[in-house]
Order: sequence, then structure tokens, then C-alpha cells
Amino acid sequence: MMSQAKKLSIAFYWHMHQPVYSLSANGDYLMPWVRLHAVKDYLDMALWAKKFDKLKLNFNFVPVLVDSIIDYANGAHDIHSRLTITPEDQLTKEDKIFILNNFFDSNYQTMILPNNEYHRLYQKIQIEGTSDISIFTNQEYADLMALFNLAWIDPSFKTSNTVLKKLVKKEKNYTLEDRIEIIDQQREIIKKIIPTIKKLVEKNKIEITTSPYYHPILPILLDYKNIKKTPVPDEELSNLRTELDAKIQTQSALDRIEEVFGKRPKGIWPSEQCINGKTLEMLSNLGVEWSISDEGILSNSINFEFEHDFKGYLNEPYHLLKTYQYKTKNSDIKMIFRDSTIPNLIGFEYPNHNPISTANDLYDRIKVMQSKILSSPDNEHLLTIALDGENCWENYMEDGASFLKTLYTLITEDDTLETVLISDYIENAKENKLLNKISAGSWINRNFKLWIDEPVKDLAWTYLKRVRQDFSAFVKREPLNPNIELARRELFICEGSDWFWWYGEPNDSGRDNIFDFIFRTHLKNIYRYLDLDAPKYLDEPLSNISTSKPSKYPKFLISPAIDGKNVIDENDIWNNAGYIEIPDGPVLRESKLFDKIRFGNDENNFYLKFHLNKYIKERPDLQNRTYQMYIYLRKSTQKQDLAPVRLIHKTQNILPISMERFHNEIVISIHNNELKDIRIIKAIPGDMWIIQNSKPIEYAYDEVLDVKIPFEILDIKNGETLEFLFVNANNGIKDFYIPNEMVLSVTRPSLILRK
Repeated sequence: MMSQAKKLSIAFYWHMHQPVYSLSANGDYLMPWVRLHAVKDYLDMALWAKKFDKLKLNFNFVPVLVDSIIDYANGAHDIHSRLTITPEDQLTKEDKIFILNNFFDSNYQTMILPNNEYHRLYQKIQIEGTSDISIFTNQEYADLMALFNLAWIDPSFKTSNTVLKKLVKKEKNYTLEDRIEIIDQQREIIKKIIPTIKKLVEKNKIEITTSPYYHPILPILLDYKNIKKTPVPDEELSNLRTELDAKIQTQSALDRIEEVFGKRPKGIWPSEQCINGKTLEMLSNLGVEWSISDEGILSNSINFEFEHDFKGYLNEPYHLLKTYQYKTKNSDIKMIFRDSTIPNLIGFEYPNHNPISTANDLYDRIKVMQSKILSSPDNEHLLTIALDGENCWENYMEDGASFLKTLYTLITEDDTLETVLISDYIENAKENKLLNKISAGSWINRNFKLWIDEPVKDLAWTYLKRVRQDFSAFVKREPLNPNIELARRELFICEGSDWFWWYGEPNDSGRDNIFDFIFRTHLKNIYRYLDLDAPKYLDEPLSNISTSKPSKYPKFLISPAIDGKNVIDENDIWNNAGYIEIPDGPVLRESKLFDKIRFGNDENNFYLKFHLNKYIKERPDLQNRTYQMYIYLRKSTQKQDLAPVRLIHKTQNILPISMERFHNEIVISIHNNELKDIRIIKAIPGDMWIIQNSKPIEYAYDEVLDVKIPFEILDIKNGETLEFLFVNANNGIKDFYIPNEMVLSVTRPSLILRK
């Protein structure tokens, strides 16, 4: 006879956040992500609570995102939407360049490939590149803008809304009126977000929590001097003096969410789940009842390492399934800690597989966890599934609808499981465990290194500190100046986590130059509001931003000698190849294997020339490392067995390009300045890879590395297009993708073209 399962409570906790994308309070947004996620995720994710009687969901909305949603509902535009409603015959050359480079920012597999016309335009730009705006007609520019905006609307709205349904069905030849209608329909969706969530809050189906207003890292603002591990460029800047800022940002966040949704949040999701003792002390003093962090922080706090088996299952989940009480000087605060494996599966692994199967896999994992508490002495157990609620769904087919429907169905139909609102659960919990200490850190590697302790990040903090000093001095001189609060808002914006996340290494947004420009503009706005001259250093980018898009596409077919010699004059055949330059940087300089990669082809072969990183050659101490470059390849028609990129990521910042699937993998390894290996692997059904015979690949390694790969071993036939990208991944750990937001391509010509 089987023992009856103990009830397991589950808190689904979806975090919604976007930073400030505008340069001023009334200006257009420079990036469209609030609008696009608003029509794809924010309303759709909340509506699931209406579809299941027993389903309860928790959402965390950062106030700056709420403000942006309201702004769009009231008519705001971003560059993309403004261009979309511009008559195509009025588009300037600069407009068209922008459109070519930005209106393919959609998931290839789920948003571009399913639409024949969008895919045709995508293939055209892969072949022709973005340097010549005449590759598209005005009508094609109009269609591209329409298709981009339609692709980002949640599928459920495109099937239930008759206007959108008609627009989707049209597929091409969109008029200006059509494009205006698309943006208007998006705005109607956005207008429903807050009223819908507010009603669900009133019905106790959804709980809303928040984060500090502009998403700063609280431990850094509260305790920068003790958190900082390496010296800043100027010792006098070692203390930020932003403790009061942290309190104001948190207090105003609680006030704003209460104002918008009609109920004061009881919980705070600290930005990036970053906490320390001072953070919890401050939250408790502000009346916050509970907060959340990651499994790794709990592990360090209770000196218990959570062990996972090779499938990611927790061997002993008991401690993770409890609520905790942390004593502060004046009161206490409750803490919950999320499982760290499940967010990784939902965010990065499950999109690669069948959504029904993955939903069942997650349900099975929950049941396995439930089986392990059968011998628990307690009756209360809470599994917290907390993660980004907006940035993974475009990687799923149907924007994750099948996955979520299956998962929510399995859980709500299981009488031994229940979904809960976190505050309700905590209020009724009788078995809280005492937390004697709290370890400082974030959800990433249990530290703060994604925001500090890197040269460019530290320089950004230095800029912020200097500007803040000027602001404070002004307030002392003119405390009644009417623009002080406007300037203070700009300062708070610049304390947000996103700027420091993207500055320096290892993260790369593909738009780092825009983030840098927005950050410095808001710093300069402080001086503008106070009628002061901004320092000249704010005009200079903090880092030299270099994109990894192709610097040039191939001019002609090439059939070069494979001799390992560098290009020596203008007549060298390699000068007709395409090439891509790899960005530099204080860390990349030591980790990248090559500075530049040339590529081209003839009728039968694909050619590559790798120009070695000169910095490594100049540093004997670096030459004993093993450097690896991975090349992923496939044909554009997708008529091959494909498997996902199989590299380890240093962080959970996963670029969309890494979710693409490929038919072949080629690995190049160099150790002690010697070529050790060129290996080719082939995808087979089941997302598996097998080693191929590498003998047909010809190569020469001397001044440079030349490689000749027959199209036949890549299964590329006459007239077919080969798509590929490079990954610098020493020891199989991803450093960066080349390019980081698209695949490159060459086309094997038909034999009939050869004279």
C-alpha cells in the first residue's frame, strides 16, 4: 500500500522588468522592449489565472516598467513604432538603415521562420547584408515593419482579435493604414494590462509585489564599501553614500504600486535577488513582510550545500521548501528561497524541446520533490518557482502557450498540489525556520560581480559617484530649487542595475552602445535640470563599443590556397572574402583566439581564414592555455537534423542566437601555440551529436589558420545556402558569439553558373 503524499504548495512567481529606454520624461523610447513585451507577455501571463479556477499566480512588477506601460497606453512611441507609422515614401536613408538592422530582432525559429514573407526578407538580408538599402523596395520596407510588429503580438490575441487576424492573414502588401492599425491594436492590448491585473488582485487570484523603483542593487547602494572587492580608480569614491537613495527608491516603489493596483505590496523582490543583512534590515524597517532570494544564498546562509544529481534533481530538498524568519534590530522579516534548477530549465532548456513533454518533465520533477518530503517532520512545504516572466517565451512555439497550459492543468488537477499567493501562505505558516545569518550575494554565482569589480563597470560607478557629489553640493547651496526632484529622479535612474549589467564583461546586449548613451544622457540631464554645465567626460563613451556584425560580405567566389600565410597585398584572393572582426576588451583580449575571421566559398568548398589574436602571441604566459573556437553550421532550408548548441554558459544571460539549432559543429583547439585538433560533429535525431570523419577538411596553421571544408560533408548541395556562426568557447565554456545576434551565410552556386 502506497503512502499518501504530503501536500506541496507551489508559488509561481513571475518577475517583470524593463529599464528606462527614454532620454527624457516626454521623449520617445530608444528601444521597443516595453511595448513588445507588453503585447506579448504582461497581459497574457496574467490571463492564465482566469483560465483555471484553482490557479493562483504571483507577479513582481518593477515601478519603472509600470510607468512605461501607462506611458504607452497614453500614446507614447519608441523609434520602432514611430517609423512603423511613417509613410514608406518618406523614409530617409538613415531610417532604412535602422529598419534593416533592427526589425529582424525576433526569434528566428518561432517568429521569423513560420511567416513566409518575413522569412523571405530575412533570407534576403542574410545574403545581401545591410549596407545597401536598395535591396528592399519601399513596399518591402513597409511589409517588414508590419511583420515585425505582428510577430511580437501574443498568438492568442492574433487568433481572438478579428482585426489582428485579418492583418496576419494578409502576409504582405501592407498599407500605411494597416501599420497604423497594428500599432493601435497593440495600444489597445496595453491599455488592458493594469485594469485586468487589478481585478485579478481584487479576486485574490494574483498577488503583486515590487522591487526598488528603478531596479538598483540594494546591497551595493547600502554597503558598497564592504561589498567592493577591488580598489576603485579613485579611493575617495570607495563609499557611494547612497544609503538614503536605497530607502527612497524602495519606499516610493511600495507607494507607486499601491497607487496603481490599489493594494500595498507585502513583499519585495530585491533587484536580481541581491541581498545582505543591511538590505533585510532596511526592508523590515519599511514594513516589508517578506522577501526572496536564491537557493545559493540559502545554502551559504545555513551552511548546507544543496546537491543535485546528474538530471538536476535535489537530493535533499527539505531546507529549500521552508519559509524562514530573519531577526532584525527592530523587527523581523520572512524569507523564501527559490529553486535554481527549474528557472534554468524553463528559461533556457525547455524551449528546445516539445512543450507538452517539457511540461510533463517539470510536473514529474515536482512530484519527485514531493516524494522526498514524505518523511519530513513538518506539514508545510513551499516550492518557489521564481524567474523572469517575459524574456523566454519567444523561444517557445506559440509563445509558451502549450507549455503553460499543460503545466497548469497537471498541477491544478492534482489534489496533492496547490498553487498559492505568497503572502497568504506566509501569513498562515506556522513552521517558519529561524535564519541566524544571511549571506550576501545574488542569484548569479552568489556574488555581485555582474555589477561591480570589472574595469568598465567600476568606471560607470565612478561617473555616478562624481555626478552625485555635484548634485549633493548643489542641493546644499540651493535647497529650494524647484528642479531638484527632477534631477534626483535622473540620479535614481542611473542607479539601476541594467547599465552595470551590460557595461564591460561578460554580458553583451548587442546594443551596449545604446545603453551607454542612455546612461550618460541621464547623468547629463541632472546638470541640465540644475542649469549647470555637464562635465566633458560624460560626452565620451565609457567603452569602445564594437559590434560583431560582418565588416564585409564576400565580393566574389574564391578558391584560395590553404597555406597558413597572412594576406600580404591588395591582390590576394582573400581580399574578395567576407570578414568579421572580433571586438577587443580587457578580458576578451586574453580569452579570444582570433582577431578577425575571413570567409568565402567556391562551387565545392567553404573557406575560412582565422587571424590569430596578436595579444596572445605577445604574452608567453598566455600561450600555455587551451583556446577553442566552435563553428556551428546548417543549411538555410532547415532540411537537416538539427541539435542545440552544446556549450556551458558562464551566466544565465542567454542571447537569442544561442537558442538556434544546427546540423554541424566544428571545433578548433590550439594549445601552446600548436593546432591540436579540428573536429567535426554531426547532429542526429533526438538532439544528439555524433563525431564525423574529419579527414576531408584541409587546413594549414602558420601565420594564420586556413581551413577548407567541402560542402559535401556539410550536406550543402548546389544552390543551397549555408548558415553559420562562431563561438569563442575555451574548454567548452561560452565567452561570446560571433556574430551575437544573427547567423552568417554563403550560398553554394549551381554548377550551371560556372563558365
